[in-house]
Amino acid sequence: MKTKLTIIAATILLSACATLKLSEGGEKVRVLDPNEVESCRELGRTNNSVTAKVIVERKEEAVAKELRIMARNSAARMGGDTIVPLTLIEAGQQTFVVYKCVNPDG
Repeated sequence: MKTKLTIIAATILLSACATLKLSEGGEKVRVLDPNEVESCRELGRTNNSVTAKVIVERKEEAVAKELRIMARNSAARMGGDTIVPLTLIEAGQQTFVVYKCVNPDG
C-alpha cells in the first residue's frame, strides 16, 4: 500500500512539473541582478512556491528553474519585463521584484 501511494505521489508531481511552461509574455521577461536595474521602474513583487520535496528533496536546480518560470510569467501579467530575485530559495519558495526596464516611463 505504501509503495502504491509513493508511486501515485511521484506520478502526480512529475505530471504537474511537466505542464509548467513559460507563457508568451514570460518568454520576454529577463532575469537580472540588482545592480542592472538602476534605471528601471519597480512594479511590485511576486511570491512563488513549488513543491521542493516529494519523499526526497528535489534537485535545487529544478526547483530554481520552476520558480523562475513562475516569476517570469507573473511579471509579464503585471506588465513587467525584468525580474530580480529578492530572497534565496527556502522550502520551495522565493520572492522576486518585478521591474519595467524597457521604456520605464511609458
